Amino acid sequence: MRIKMLVGLAGNEYSLSPGDEREFPDAEAIRLIEAEYAVPVAEVKTERAIAQQAPERRAKRGKSDVVSDESDNGGD
Repeated sequence: MRIKMLVGLAGNEYSLSPGDEREFPDAEAIRLIEAEYAVPVAEVKTERAIAQQAPERRAKRGKSDVVSDESDNGGD
């Protein structure tokens, strides 16, 4: 049975971190699930769509006008 670890677990043949998945004999997998060390992994495999990245858009080079060169003479 395939299980997903909720806690870290190490043995002679493996060293697992939380989130790692591994195949165990049914009896051992059930024991780990009942101890709340792991959860069963669904046997149904699903395909994952890979999103295509949008092309990167770059701004025009040069200075942007932060302050206008024109005066509105409003501060006199």
